[in-house]
Amino acid sequence: MAYCSVVQARDAGCTGTDAEVAAWIGAATERITSYTQQQFEPMTMVVVADVAPDGTCLLPRRVRTVTSVTPVVAADDAPSLPSSAYRVTSSDVLGSVDAVLLRWGGYDDLIAGAESYNGGYRGLFERWGLEQAIIAGEFGYAEVPPLVAQACALLAAHIQAQAAPSDADAAQDPGLDVDDEGNNVRIEDDAEETTPVSSSASTGSTQVDALLVGYLNRGHSLIGGV
Repeated sequence: MAYCSVVQARDAGCTGTDAEVAAWIGAATERITSYTQQQFEPMTMVVVADVAPDGTCLLPRRVRTVTSVTPVVAADDAPSLPSSAYRVTSSDVLGSVDAVLLRWGGYDDLIAGAESYNGGYRGLFERWGLEQAIIAGEFGYAEVPPLVAQACALLAAHIQAQAAPSDADAAQDPGLDVDDEGNNVRIEDDAEETTPVSSSASTGSTQVDALLVGYLNRGHSLIGGV
């Protein structure tokens, strides 16, 4: 999985063999996924989503298809739900959100508590006090958006540049000892402690952050899957 090609990364300034460039692209792809909380290629995943009182499960990625929905209950023996018991919405449709809407309907007279005369699945959910559901399916964008591909290429070059300090950087920082290939071979401990920054707070490049601002999914975090 990669959000840009080797050619795109080279055009953005990344250097080295194809394998080396691919490695920088991989690092950039991971940062973008962490920063945006989105998946920019279709991927089969399993997520655990909270169930709101009205039965809405907001999903942490753009949903394409749902193959199974299983309630999380204390007895750990909940049945996988039939498609009639929920409805799926996707942000792939303008104005919609990524969600599974439970308590939509459906019943099964062979499952205790979910019988038609007992309120069906809706009544069963209420008696369970359902709070979470395990949802399996395919998530992500159909294809990588152009801005994301550009951001990935720029970030790959940015990460590579950060990993190989220039001679000027070494001269300014006595804590760096750069060899003939530009690699820092000596690291000195800094006595001053700093507060760590969340890996998803930024990609590390303000230029890349600006390109990705329209794809941020700040409201949800992935619990199961990737």
